[in-house]
Amino acid sequence: MFKINRFFLKAGLCLSLVYLAIVSGTLAQAGHSYNGTYSGTHLDRVAFPIGGMGTGMFTVEGTGAISHMSVRNNPDMFNEPVLFAALYVKGIGAKVLEGPVPAWKKFGQPDNARGAEGADYGLARFRSASFKARFPFGEVALADVSIPVKATITGWNPFIPTDADNSSLPVGALEYHLINTSKTSQSGVFSYSAKNFMAMDGGTNSIKPVTGGFILSQSGTAKNPEMQGDFAVFTDELQTTVDNCWFRGGWWDPLTMAWKKITQGNTKAVVAVGQDAPGATLYVPFSLKPGESKTIKIMFSWYVPYSHIRYGVRSDKSSDTTLTPTDKAQPSPYYMPWYSSKFKDINEVIDYWQNNYQSLKQKTQLFTNAFYNSSLPPEVLEAVAANLTILKSTTTLRQYDGRFWGWEGSNDEDGSCAGNCTHVYNYAQALCHLFPAMERGIRETELNEGMDALGHQNYREAMPIKPEGHDVFLPAADGQLGSIMRAYRDWRISGDDNWLKKLYPKLKVSMDYCIKTWDPDHNGTLTEPHHNTYDIEFWGADGMGTSVYLGALEAFIEMTNHLNTVVHDDKTGDIVRIDHAVLLYMDLLTKGIKAMKTQLYNGEYFIQNIQWKGLRANPNTFRNTAELDEPLSPEAKQLLEKEGPKYQYGKGCLSDGVIGCWFAKVCGLPEPIDQKMVTSHLEAVYKYNFKTDLSNFSNPQRSTYALGNEGGLLLCTWPKGRALSLPFVYSNEVWTGIEYEVASHLIFEGKVKEGLNIVKTTRKRYDGTVRNPFDEYECGHWYARALSSYALLEALTGVRYDAVSQTLFINSRVGDFTSFLSTDTGFGNVTYKNGKASLKVAYGSIDVKHIQISKS
Repeated sequence: MFKINRFFLKAGLCLSLVYLAIVSGTLAQAGHSYNGTYSGTHLDRVAFPIGGMGTGMFTVEGTGAISHMSVRNNPDMFNEPVLFAALYVKGIGAKVLEGPVPAWKKFGQPDNARGAEGADYGLARFRSASFKARFPFGEVALADVSIPVKATITGWNPFIPTDADNSSLPVGALEYHLINTSKTSQSGVFSYSAKNFMAMDGGTNSIKPVTGGFILSQSGTAKNPEMQGDFAVFTDELQTTVDNCWFRGGWWDPLTMAWKKITQGNTKAVVAVGQDAPGATLYVPFSLKPGESKTIKIMFSWYVPYSHIRYGVRSDKSSDTTLTPTDKAQPSPYYMPWYSSKFKDINEVIDYWQNNYQSLKQKTQLFTNAFYNSSLPPEVLEAVAANLTILKSTTTLRQYDGRFWGWEGSNDEDGSCAGNCTHVYNYAQALCHLFPAMERGIRETELNEGMDALGHQNYREAMPIKPEGHDVFLPAADGQLGSIMRAYRDWRISGDDNWLKKLYPKLKVSMDYCIKTWDPDHNGTLTEPHHNTYDIEFWGADGMGTSVYLGALEAFIEMTNHLNTVVHDDKTGDIVRIDHAVLLYMDLLTKGIKAMKTQLYNGEYFIQNIQWKGLRANPNTFRNTAELDEPLSPEAKQLLEKEGPKYQYGKGCLSDGVIGCWFAKVCGLPEPIDQKMVTSHLEAVYKYNFKTDLSNFSNPQRSTYALGNEGGLLLCTWPKGRALSLPFVYSNEVWTGIEYEVASHLIFEGKVKEGLNIVKTTRKRYDGTVRNPFDEYECGHWYARALSSYALLEALTGVRYDAVSQTLFINSRVGDFTSFLSTDTGFGNVTYKNGKASLKVAYGSIDVKHIQISKS
């Protein structure tokens, strides 16, 4: 009796400990470790993008299923076509080469109450799956005790830093690696099947033959040319046969008959028909001895040359642009993808992909090997790599002439918020290092088509890119000033003085406009109402806006100095000639630094001094652009009279409160504000805004970014009281892009543990159980702000290459390390050990003449 009681006592204690561990979160990563494998319930939401930059995408789910099929130049997040591989083993049977269908797909999705008719969920599948990402490669491992063949699926597409064109191809691949795990020989048939998901109502659809596969095709019409589209599925296996037309009939006849052929090992070819073929299958017979393996490549290519995407109102006024001539001709008034200028049809894409497959894979693997050849914390590698998928998602477009154009994010069926939004892409730090020429193109667009003769810069660019009117939106202060800082950053990355010289006059026009518009009294602060990334205007000087202003002044002075507008004595270094305008910028910088210290710092963190009287702006019109079209209710009018403009932050602790100092760090500039004060502000943000559990926190705004027992970094809190009735509209939210900004800034300032705690908490929310680990969302899927995560690499290591001085900078905050570096001309690894640094170039070249090692 004693033994039995002791047994139950131990069992009960163990269960209690497990329960406490789950409640405390210590087992939250069971089934997934940072930068590791996803399995169990952590597999449920995994969807890994495949596709070139600006080409559209599809995703490989954690089970190996294909979803998010979005190759028609628009997002289509719930498009999960019938598209699957299957394995028939003679004498045993056939199964789809995917893991079990996740439980969430069985009920609650659109039309699932009708049995998910038309889907392939009911076909037999492998019993278990796991997923591991090594960007841009995603690997699914499948196993089933009833099948003597194990399978691994590797999905990928070319992604080669510095080679934007080969990283912008409308292609992808799934490599199926089969291993005979039995002690006897096994034979059977591998197959790949697809319904014609390119078919649309109107026009003509067909399935066309191609060597080793088939092309799902839809023709366009004169009225709707954007309906035209082709999607090719093919392999290079010599014994391949193709059924180009499934059985044609009603109900579920086509898939029923196609699956019957697969389960019989029937590889009979069927010729293509003129139109309306419901689907197609390619067959590859195989035979494997015990322990033998075989890899079958399934290649995909697509071609959708036209769209119905257009944004912005064209302007022919010469004053609405700084560009001469005032337009760059495009072949269509609508968006056309860059690849349609390189390839004339789907067959050219197929040929290029087949002929260059191995070379492109080898170069892509060089990048993957270099990136993951790192000693940095796994949560950092996971955060950076997971968000690089944004560049391959539906968020990014690349127009006909090759220029980059990005939505802020992706809605379910269209883009979310146009067009290289300056105050969002401020945060994005990956493209400028991985594809610097493409990033420089964004600066050129901002300063040419995007800016008028007076310096007013639209913070959203038209699509196709063209000059447009400047009377729709206010300029965004943080975005326009941030663009000046980014021009400095991009110049240092490229080392191209001619590029800087060409843009410099326009940068000056932009800088002067900012001063005239937001600091007309030359106080060194942004005081007039200034629009910003929170989609409202801040009234009065604030730490966030002013810190960006000071960073822009600092960057502009440095660029001016380099171009010899400031002339120094060769012997003494004294200034012997200086433009009057440069004196103004230097004076404003000095004044602004003083104001940040004496007016905008409360002893612990930086604040906003709300002001609506005594400004150039009319105090009777202090309504933010976000509400201009809404009627002003009596209670809203009363609140305005009592508190002044709505949507401010006042005495709050804003996570973004010294973002200009972070911009300075990632742009290679010294922080313009006292470092001790900056560190104090960041410590306050960590203390007050970072929550490990939001269960007791209420958010009436957009709550699903983080809620309940999840943790996150709130955008703003009011720890010292004086909270506003209606602070800025997103104040209670959690944005991953700002979490990474603050985390990396903390690390820059030596607060490594605190920074990593934020990163861990962010990625814990994206562990696959509730959210897709490869889709950090804000105002839409694959939100561009999350590319701020790339700054974590430099924050931890201090690794930065300056092409102007050909200097490699290192300032380690993690001791000895190996980390990834990408430049305008190549990429590789930097190793720092025992106080010495070395560079190993994996691709291209990096000309380093000096190495400068600092100690934090």
